[in-house]
Amino acid sequence: MAEREIRVEDTVAALLESKKYASVRDMLIATNSADVAAIFERLPSEKLPLLFRLLPKTQAAEVFVEMDSDTQQHLIHGFSDAELRDVVEELYVDDTVDIVEEMPANVVKRILASSDADTRRMINEILKYPEDCAGSIMTTEYVSLRPNMSVEDAMLRIRRTGVDKETIYTCYVTDDNRRLLGFVTVKDMLLAEDDEKISDVMTTNIIFAQTLEDKEDVAKKFSKYDVLALPVVDEEGRLVGIVTVDDAIDVLQDEATEDIEMMAAITPYDKPYLKTNIWELFRARVPWLLLLMVSATFTGMIITSFESALAAQVTLTAFIPMLMDTGGNSGSQASVTIIRSLSLGELEFSDLWRVQWKELRVALLCALTLAAANFLKLMLFDRLSIVVAATVCLTLAATIVVAKIVGCTMPMLAKKIGFDPAVMASPFITTIVDALSLLLYFRFATILLHL
Repeated sequence: MAEREIRVEDTVAALLESKKYASVRDMLIATNSADVAAIFERLPSEKLPLLFRLLPKTQAAEVFVEMDSDTQQHLIHGFSDAELRDVVEELYVDDTVDIVEEMPANVVKRILASSDADTRRMINEILKYPEDCAGSIMTTEYVSLRPNMSVEDAMLRIRRTGVDKETIYTCYVTDDNRRLLGFVTVKDMLLAEDDEKISDVMTTNIIFAQTLEDKEDVAKKFSKYDVLALPVVDEEGRLVGIVTVDDAIDVLQDEATEDIEMMAAITPYDKPYLKTNIWELFRARVPWLLLLMVSATFTGMIITSFESALAAQVTLTAFIPMLMDTGGNSGSQASVTIIRSLSLGELEFSDLWRVQWKELRVALLCALTLAAANFLKLMLFDRLSIVVAATVCLTLAATIVVAKIVGCTMPMLAKKIGFDPAVMASPFITTIVDALSLLLYFRFATILLHL
C-alpha cells in the first residue's frame, strides 16, 4: 500500500509539473480519501490548495478529515470564506469538533463563522463535555424514529433526512421527550411489512453509553458487543447522540499509543513523529529521564554502602549486571502482562491475591530453572567455589520471585489509586527491582560468605 501511494504521489507531482490538472483530478477521484490525504501530506505545502480545489466537494471533505492538524491548518489559511463554508457543510459534526479542538483560536473563529446556526449549536453542545468522556466523541447526527410509526413511514423519513446523518443503518426509537426506547436496523425494516409498527420490530435490549462515561470504556463496548454505533444518553435517559465505530477505533488507537509511550517513560504527544520538532520530543522525554536517573542513584548508594564487602570478594562485582538485568526483565514480563489484562478489562483490584498467587508459582518455576542453569555454568565454566556460586544463584532465584510479585502488583495498585497502570511499566519496575536485587545480593553474601 505504501509503495502504491508513493507511485501515485510521484505521478501526481509529474502531472502537476506538466499542468495536466484534468488527469490529476481523475487520478485523485479514483483513489481512496484516506490515501489521498496521505499523498497530500507528503507533497510540498504550496501545492496543496490547488490539489484540494481539484477534488469534488464531498471527497474534499472526506480527505480534509483524514489529514493531520498541521495540514488542515495550512489549507484553512489558504481557503476563502466560501471554500471554508463548503468544507464545513460537508463535514459531520463530530469531525468538525475534532478539528476545532486542535486548531488555534483564530482558525476556530473562522470555522465557527463559516458554520450555520444549527451546526454551531451542535458543536457547542459537544464541546461542553469533558475531553475523555463519551459526549466528547459523539455526533448528534442520527436518525430518530417514533414507536407508533409504520415501517413505510419510517423508511420515508430515512430517505428524507438520512443524507445528512453519519449512519442510517441503525435508527433509534425515542418518545416525545427523546427518551431512548429501542433501536431498529434498516435490515429489520426491509424484511418487515410496510404497515407494521416500529414498536413491533424494534429491539428494546439496548447497549448504550452515558454522556460522562469514559470514552475508552465506550470504545471497548464496540469490541465486546460487535456494534456499528452506540447511542449516548444523558442522566435522564434522553438520547443526545451516537458514537460510531470509526470514532471508537480512533479512541482505541490513541489509548494504545499513549500506553506504549508511557510504558517507555515518554510523555504522550499527538503529532506524527516526523512532524514533531526536536524541542517537543525533548520536553516529552527529559522529565522522565531525570526522574529515573535520580531514582537510579539509589542503586549506586546501595553499592557504595557495601563497598568493603565487594573489596573483600571482588568476584561478586561481575554478577551485578546479570542479576539486575534478569530481575528487571522478570518484572517487566509480569507488569506488561498485567497492564494488558487491565486495559482489556480482564482484571480488577479484587483479583490481586489471585494474580499474586499465580505469578508466585510462575516465578518459582522460572527461578528454579534459571538458578539451576546458572549454577551449572558457574561451576563448569567459571570454576567458582560452591559457596560463591550458591550466593549468586540464591540471589538470582530470590530476585526473580520478588521482581514478578512487584511487577504484577504495582500496575494494579496504580489503577486502584487512579493512575494509569502503564506508568508502572518497564522503567519504574526495573528501577525498583534493581535496588531490591542489590539488597538481596549483599544480604546473601553477608550470610553465606561472612563478609
